[in-house]
Amino acid sequence: MTRVSPAALREMLGDGGELALVDVREELIFSQRHLLLARSVPLSRFELKFAQLVPRRTAPIVLCDDGDGLAEEAAAILSRNGYSDVRILIGGADAWAAAGFELFSGVNVPSKAFGEYVEHVRGTPNIVAAELEKLLRDGADLVVLDSRPFDEYVRVSIPTATNVPGAELVLRAREIAPSPQTTVVVNCAGRTRSIIGAQSLINAGLPNKVVALRNGTMGWSLAGFACDKGKNRRAPAVSPTTLEWARGAAARVAQSCGVERIDRKTLDAWRADAERTLYVFDVRDPAEYEAGHFPGAISAPGGQLVQATDQYVGTLGARIVLADDLDVRAAMTASWLRQMGWRDVFILREKGTETGSPATPVLDSDTGSVSAIDSEKLGELLLRDAATVVDLSLSRNYLARHIPSAWFAIRTRLARALEKIALHGTLVLTSEDGALAKLAVAEASGLVDSPVRFLEGGNAAWQAAGNAFSDEAQMADDIVDQWRKPYERGGDTRAAMAEYLAWETDLLPRIERDRSLKFFCVGA
Repeated sequence: MTRVSPAALREMLGDGGELALVDVREELIFSQRHLLLARSVPLSRFELKFAQLVPRRTAPIVLCDDGDGLAEEAAAILSRNGYSDVRILIGGADAWAAAGFELFSGVNVPSKAFGEYVEHVRGTPNIVAAELEKLLRDGADLVVLDSRPFDEYVRVSIPTATNVPGAELVLRAREIAPSPQTTVVVNCAGRTRSIIGAQSLINAGLPNKVVALRNGTMGWSLAGFACDKGKNRRAPAVSPTTLEWARGAAARVAQSCGVERIDRKTLDAWRADAERTLYVFDVRDPAEYEAGHFPGAISAPGGQLVQATDQYVGTLGARIVLADDLDVRAAMTASWLRQMGWRDVFILREKGTETGSPATPVLDSDTGSVSAIDSEKLGELLLRDAATVVDLSLSRNYLARHIPSAWFAIRTRLARALEKIALHGTLVLTSEDGALAKLAVAEASGLVDSPVRFLEGGNAAWQAAGNAFSDEAQMADDIVDQWRKPYERGGDTRAAMAEYLAWETDLLPRIERDRSLKFFCVGA
C-alpha cells in the first residue's frame, strides 16, 4: 500500500495538478478536525458516494483517517474497483497537525471561507435583523429574497420573503423588484449564501440598493423575531425583457472572471479524455432538471454548488462544465467558482431531453453471495418475534421513522453496536433503499452466528407495502454519522446558532494561515 507523508501531501496540494483528498471517517468526526481540502466520504457509505464524487479511476487519490485502519479498508475497495493511483496519508489527521499544518472544524469549509473573503474584500453591504424588522413593520419599499433551496425556505423563512435560490437571483430579481427604488434584501440561514447572493446582484449591476441580511434566519431568531413556517412564495416567470437584461449582466460578470463557453463537440472530446477528470453539472432548479436535461449531467443547483462545492466536486484541478439553457445561472455560478480558485470552469448552453435522475454509480463490494428478504416475509418474522432488525440508515432518517423495533447502527461500527443488541432469530439489515444493507451482509455474517439477510428495497419497500413506521428509537451506536446544523441539534439552540455564526466569521484568518486556497474577487 503506497503511503504519503504530510509534507509530501502538502506539495501535491500545491502543484496545481489533479488530486482527490478523501477523508473516510464518519461525518461528525470529520467535522471536528480535518484537512481543509479533504472531502468527507465516510467508509460506512463509501461504495454509494465515491464513484460520483471521484469518477476518473486513474485520478491521484489520497485517503485520510485517524490512523485507525479505515483508509486501508477504503483503499482495498478502490483497488477492487479499478482505481489505480491510491495512497494513504501516514498518521492521518494527527500527523498532519503534528507536522505544523492547519486542521479545520465544520463542513463545507472552503465555500464558507470564500463567503467571508468576499464580504471582507468587496465590503458587501448588510442589514441587521432589528433594522429589517422595523422597515417591514413600517411598510418600506423592499423585498426579501431567500436564496436557499425551496425545502429549506419552507421550513423557516423571514416574513414576506420570496424563495429565489442563489443562482436564480440575477435571473429573477428584476421581475420581483422592477422599480430601482425597491431595496433588495437577500437572506439564507446564516451568512454565506446571503453574502454571495447579494454580491451576485451587485456584480450584475442591479440598479437597486442590495443588502445581505446579516446572519440570515439564525440572526433573525437570535434577535428575538419569529420566523415564518410553511410558506411557498416563489419567483414569477421571467419576462423576455428581464431575461435579456439578466443574460447580458451575467455574461459580463462571467467574462470578467475569465469564464469561457464550449460546444457539444468540445464536451464530447473532454468526455473521451482519459487524462483529465470532468464534471458536468446542470445548475438550474431541480424541477427544470427533472423535466429535461443534457444527457449525463448531474443536478447541482448553482447556489448549492457554490455553497458546498466539496460535496459535488471530489477532484481538485478537474474540469467543470455548467449546463443551463438560459445561460444566466451557469454564468453566475461559473463566475463564483472561478473566483474560488477553480481554473477550468466552462458554460454549455444546453437543456437536453434526458428526464429524471440518473442512477448514482455504486462501487462493487466484496460481499459474495447474499440473501434478501422481502417486506412480507419480514413482517411475518416480526409477528413471531423471529427477527432482529438493524437499520443502517443515516441517523436523521432513522430518527424520523423506521421499522418498528429496529435498532440504529453504523455499518463500519457494527461490531460494537451488536454488543448492545440481544439478537433473536434472523438478523435483518435495512437502510433507506436497501443498497447499503446489502453491502453490509457479509460483514455482519462474520460477527454473528445467526443467519443474516437484508431487506430488499429497504425502508422504501417497507413503506410501499403499506407497513407502518415507528419513531421510538433504539440506539445501538452514537450519532457520529452526521454533522447537524445548529437548529437541528438538541439542547440550547440559541447557543448553537451563536457558536456557528462565530465559527463562520473566524474562518478567514485560519484560511490565510493555511495558504492552500487562492481566492480572488472581480471588482475589488
